[in-house]
Amino acid sequence: MLSSSDLSKVHHTGFDLEDVKVTFLHDIKINVAGVDITGKQGEILNIQRWVADVLESEKHITIEDTDMVVELKQATVKENVQGEFELATLEPYFYVRLIAFMKRLPKDDFDKVQSMLNSLVRKRQGKIIHLADSSQLTATLSQKLTLEERSFYEKIYNTSNDFKKQILGDKK
Repeated sequence: MLSSSDLSKVHHTGFDLEDVKVTFLHDIKINVAGVDITGKQGEILNIQRWVADVLESEKHITIEDTDMVVELKQATVKENVQGEFELATLEPYFYVRLIAFMKRLPKDDFDKVQSMLNSLVRKRQGKIIHLADSSQLTATLSQKLTLEERSFYEKIYNTSNDFKKQILGDKK
């Protein structure tokens, strides 16, 4: 099984390879690590996120990304509406997308969003611990979890089973 940091790197790599919509700030013809990019001022194109990050850092484009603060607020509301042991569905790269979005926020906004994120994580973490302690991961539940949460679920499930075996022994 991958370590948490290795899993995070794999998820970030997958996220960085996804296309993102960008708007060119001026005419440009450039090669970024072997990838040729050509665009005219005001033109909107889809390019891989890792290339967009490089171009945005050099002020060549702006990334037209989903407002993840709105998505975080919606996810929090959905989570609060669910029952005590029911999880709302989050898309697999939800946290990766949110963290990438947060990196571009001013410090004050970053702190506010991080506080909202901590609240959502605590609520989901409690539900996942309860569910993992009581049952094996089902296909339905798996679809509701992010990639990181699935890994967390499996670790809690395995640890819980090991603990029960220590106390109760193997079932015969």
